[in-house]
Amino acid sequence: MKNQHMKIEAPGPKARALIARDAAVVSPSYPRDYPFVMSHGRGVEVWDVDGNRYLDFAAGIAVCSTGHCHPEVVQSVKDAADRFLHISSDFWHEAQVRLAERIDELSPMEEPVMSFFAQSGTESVEAALKLARYVTARPRFIGFMGGFHGRTMGSLAFTSSKYTQQKGFFPAMPGVTHVPYPNNYRPLFAGRDQGVASLNYIEEILFAGNLPPSEVAAIMVEPIQGEGGYLVPPDGFLAGLRALCDRHGILLIFDEVQCGIGRTGRMFACEHWGVAPDIMTLAKGLGSGLPIGIMTAKKRIIEKWARGAHGNTYGGNPLCCAAALATLDLVEREYRGNAARTGEYFLGRLRGLAQKYPVIGEVRGKGLMIGMELVKERQAKTPAKALCDALITRAFHNGLLLLSCGASTVRFMPPLMVKEAEIDEALALLEGSLVEALAAEGAR
Repeated sequence: MKNQHMKIEAPGPKARALIARDAAVVSPSYPRDYPFVMSHGRGVEVWDVDGNRYLDFAAGIAVCSTGHCHPEVVQSVKDAADRFLHISSDFWHEAQVRLAERIDELSPMEEPVMSFFAQSGTESVEAALKLARYVTARPRFIGFMGGFHGRTMGSLAFTSSKYTQQKGFFPAMPGVTHVPYPNNYRPLFAGRDQGVASLNYIEEILFAGNLPPSEVAAIMVEPIQGEGGYLVPPDGFLAGLRALCDRHGILLIFDEVQCGIGRTGRMFACEHWGVAPDIMTLAKGLGSGLPIGIMTAKKRIIEKWARGAHGNTYGGNPLCCAAALATLDLVEREYRGNAARTGEYFLGRLRGLAQKYPVIGEVRGKGLMIGMELVKERQAKTPAKALCDALITRAFHNGLLLLSCGASTVRFMPPLMVKEAEIDEALALLEGSLVEALAAEGAR
């Protein structure tokens, strides 16, 4: 079987040549959707190796938070590289300590926090799980259907956005029970408030007859679910989880890997609801493209870890810490505010588009974390997966980079410095691509 990225013809000879070389030597496991071969990028714009220009509204899966090659981030990395490239976490250096101080200053936890450094979101999640088991001496966890937390064996046990990620790897870490993430658009429970229903399911069904709450170390949840469909939970859901955890002595872990660092118009997505976790995982947009992850937790929890209980050779890499410090300064100073403003503009424009095209079932999101759900029929809300895939492919060929999530949701996660004019350009490309995809679908 050919790799997925070989099914769509690349737009130029240099791209085709590089993809052919890749097919011979690179793992086929990467979930590539279309043949974009990058040459360089600046801000929201990127170019492929054949000179074609694109607007990047995927941002490396919400990673390039300050845009491609932001001069302040690039300079901070160059300056760090001039000093030293690596020192293991057995020792100390200024940038790592300063970054931990910045996380403590910005944290939504309303009490002192300490940080553990890694290179990715999945490693941050693994650290959170190990910490929760270590300090509670409890073996079990609760996660949510549709969640994505990584692909290593602990985080994989929580990941349930696609069975492809689980297939062939059973068993992962044991002890994880999944419950439905509240989805008011496609409700699974009776009642108007799916957040309340999900909480009741945990308390009245799981805890009553299947899962002893005294054995649960932590509940891990994305404040806004990413891969599961860019789902914004009902108001009161996160606060309800906080209260449930407090009643039973369970730790609450917020996975802010995709929704954190200004993406939703706040530094952390949980701040929209004023709910503080005990442990939080960060990565993606934290380093503007450099590989860094952080697990941060309340000091009174994490300081219970003994020396050598957990470590990481590359954690706190000086170049990555320098990039993260520059990123946090830019996001705090201007880009989270820009994400809030332009996000509202973007949402309004997309909802206007939904008035024209009945295949757009719902537009949802906060800041620049926006999902557009495509359906076969608006009343029935039947997912239009084929249309979603066709739209994203046509958008690529028209000069717009997008990704999907959930059953049939187009997700928009441009760099946080995107301007309204760039959103307008992207929307014109999006609408043209949608018209083409609908025409092709009608012709079949």
